[in-house]
Amino acid sequence: MNATNFPFTVNLEVIFRDVDSQGHVNNSVYFTYLETARIKYINEIKSRAIRSEINMIVAHASCDYKEPAFLGELLEVRTAITRFGNKSFDFAYRIHNRAGRLIATAKTVQVAYDYQADRPMELPAEFKSAVLNYQGTLDFQDT
Repeated sequence: MNATNFPFTVNLEVIFRDVDSQGHVNNSVYFTYLETARIKYINEIKSRAIRSEINMIVAHASCDYKEPAFLGELLEVRTAITRFGNKSFDFAYRIHNRAGRLIATAKTVQVAYDYQADRPMELPAEFKSAVLNYQGTLDFQDT
């Protein structure tokens, strides 16, 4: 599968507070776009009958900027989970405008976390299964 087939998409409009003095979306704002997509994706997975709680922390985030986005543009933040580890998993993201122009690619690494014990925990099998049932695969290109 390729990135245009990422299983989950969030549509966002670039609003005034997102834009810097140069007239385009500020680099730090992209991480809030990723966060919005990630939370909505996780909520979608949780809605698919996951009974156990899955808490996580972001251990790594990177973004490669391809083209600027501007005030009023409608963006599609496409995402997929692309790797499972024992305690972590990766998200890949692609941000396009509605015309299909690639704005940015990104990756985050999440670690499953037990806040009561204050330490990483094993990634629940139920979560992995729900993701695979939703996506069908982890094999998505993020370039």
